[in-house]
Amino acid sequence: MTDGYLEVISLIERLHRHFLEVVKLELEGLSIHDINNIQALMLFNIGDAEMTVGELTLRGCYLGSNVSYNVKKMVENGYLVQERSVHDRRSIHVRLTARGSALCEQLSEMHKRHVELLDQTPITEPDLQNSLVTLRRLERFWVRAADLAQRPRQRAA
Repeated sequence: MTDGYLEVISLIERLHRHFLEVVKLELEGLSIHDINNIQALMLFNIGDAEMTVGELTLRGCYLGSNVSYNVKKMVENGYLVQERSVHDRRSIHVRLTARGSALCEQLSEMHKRHVELLDQTPITEPDLQNSLVTLRRLERFWVRAADLAQRPRQRAA
């Protein structure tokens, strides 16, 4: 079980890097140079919603300190609007601008092309569903493991 577990962890990391490379190439193909692949994925995760920076951090696989920097850059480049919450001045809400929405639509088109390409592979819908079930189980496991790691450890008597 140890080898399989460690291999899964490594594979998840590699898959994420490969997908980021695909997004980077898509941006280059669109001649978009003022936003990086991580920022593009953040835009895609925001979509039509308005959310806080904290909610954005929870939705994706971004490190907290990097989210603030990336939001700042996307605001500067006209992809996002940010506003302080009227109810909680510490909270900042973000939403896409028209420019951000246009890029989000182009990323949706990329995903549609990928789905069509999947038909040319041996990957089936049940394969994807089984992978999704397993990955969600791993996510729940790691959330529980993180909770356990935060509890004070009992000392042996």
